[in-house]
Amino acid sequence: MQLFGSQTSPYVRRIRLLLADAAYEYINMNIFEETDRHTLAVMNPTLRIPMLLDNEQVIFDSTVIYRYLTQNTTTAPLSWYQENQLTVINAVNDSLVMLYQCSRSGFDTNDDKLFFNLQRERIASSMFVLEQQAANGEFANWNYIAIALYSLLDWTAFRQLMELDDYPALLAFMQQHQQQSFVSKTDPRLS
Repeated sequence: MQLFGSQTSPYVRRIRLLLADAAYEYINMNIFEETDRHTLAVMNPTLRIPMLLDNEQVIFDSTVIYRYLTQNTTTAPLSWYQENQLTVINAVNDSLVMLYQCSRSGFDTNDDKLFFNLQRERIASSMFVLEQQAANGEFANWNYIAIALYSLLDWTAFRQLMELDDYPALLAFMQQHQQQSFVSKTDPRLS
């Protein structure tokens, strides 16, 4: 198995953390560099990472990779409740990625524009739910949902995209899991 990704991607990190004890090859890519961009384009029409190559099968997207692993390894499938939790985590992650890319492209993401307002609204609503779930201890077990949440929060801190001080339960969750196996090796700050 080969996992293609980048050190800074929270979506790649969640799969790397999930596979911490598995045998696989990690291929660190710079998807904005010509050679790696070409490799990505040949293998994945979405031009996104992560992607997993297992024998001749190429799997796109972290959520689909997780589902693939549940069918081909001993990884447990998600319950419907966990699927919803992952959807909330992904909503925050997707909105923050879009705002980050817009900012890097020279847009002022604090402008009162529909697109930016919708992203900020989605982030605020979703973070409120995640904070409540963290306060209820719902992420105490180091499973795929906790891994995805940790990857999101640490990436958010790394990119300085939002203040997490308003989310004490999520900050406590991050501190609780910082010592998990393989977390330091997947730190986006190592890029």
